[in-house]
Amino acid sequence: MEGLRNVIGSPAHCAGFALLVSVALALAGCASVPKKPPAQPPALEAQPACPAPQPPPAPLSWASALRPSTFDAVPGWTEDAQSQAWSAFLRSCAALQAQPAWQNTCAAAGSVDGADGSAVRRFFETLFTVYQVVNPDGSLEGMITGYYEPLIRGSRQRSVTYRYPVYGVPDDLLVVDLSEVFPDLKHMRLRGRLEGRRVVPYWPRADIEAGKAAVQGRELVWTDDAIELFFLQIQGSGQVRLDSGETIRLSYADQNGYPYRSVGRLLVEQGELTLDQASMQGIKAWAQRNPERLAQLLNQNASYVFFRETAVTADGPSGALGVPLTAGRSVAVDPRAIPLGSPVFISTTLPGAPAPLRRLMLAQDTGGAIRGAVRADFYWGSGAEAGATAGRMRQSGQLWVLLPKDFPLTGS
Repeated sequence: MEGLRNVIGSPAHCAGFALLVSVALALAGCASVPKKPPAQPPALEAQPACPAPQPPPAPLSWASALRPSTFDAVPGWTEDAQSQAWSAFLRSCAALQAQPAWQNTCAAAGSVDGADGSAVRRFFETLFTVYQVVNPDGSLEGMITGYYEPLIRGSRQRSVTYRYPVYGVPDDLLVVDLSEVFPDLKHMRLRGRLEGRRVVPYWPRADIEAGKAAVQGRELVWTDDAIELFFLQIQGSGQVRLDSGETIRLSYADQNGYPYRSVGRLLVEQGELTLDQASMQGIKAWAQRNPERLAQLLNQNASYVFFRETAVTADGPSGALGVPLTAGRSVAVDPRAIPLGSPVFISTTLPGAPAPLRRLMLAQDTGGAIRGAVRADFYWGSGAEAGATAGRMRQSGQLWVLLPKDFPLTGS
């Protein structure tokens, strides 16, 4: 789920970018800048709001976010079992091997015994250069959160029990890929709809729920719990166990173009929850106590996610790279700072505990709230146990990226 960001072009492009930013702001449904949000649990963290008119910061790029380092400088590198990330790495290679920068490295992986930990470590140390990820202000610490694949209940038919629809992409949703006109705007897409001959912002959550969008007939399934459906949208994918006994998987298909607004933050600001209570579990408990107020709360988050049905396999859901995610070894990143598909070494702590969590992972996903250089979302897997762990994770940490030697950092 891509978020809106501002960029500055060269002087020759200033007029074009001024017009583009005004269009971007309109389609994104921007509001005034809120106060800096308090610390939030992972899935509830507020995405950046659209800034007030001012010179925007320089855009993130691989060259600016990655500082050459050494494997000796990576804490926990020699203690990690990199062989446990090998299958996830091969999945990345399946998506990257056609790219010139990855061809030789991925070809060499075919001769490595993935069960041999020493051989796997030697492969990375020999063929890769390690970079530490650095924030624009030069700091090395960032936020590490967690996410998971929910499992919720549903039905193919609407009923008194199953009355909350999960929608596919509506026919009137327009997606504008700005990079086709301005290559500098890679990773930027705007969402809108036609009103006569005008392109206007797409419907926000409250209007979609009220039936104003072209969603009739786009229902994939119906669920029995509005808050569980809301968290399915936050996670971006999930499984639904139907009343028929069948289980299906729903994957992210598109979004209405509005930035996510944290309902956890809203509940804290309203005095409904303390900061410590504003976890996924705490918000679900609040929803159970206040069913008559839930719709009003959720509608304050204008963002809305649409899904597509995909096959259920033993693998995890597909991430932004287009390959199945691996529990405990896949991570979501900001692709402006970290090349999608690359190995990423994460150094943080376990959720709610001081014990170190240091391991090699693969950057195989993105997320609308995952914005910034030292920023990552740790994929914990599927189901309630994974959800409980992900819901507690909001840790400080550092990141290192492994890239093939001679990888062109200016290609982002």
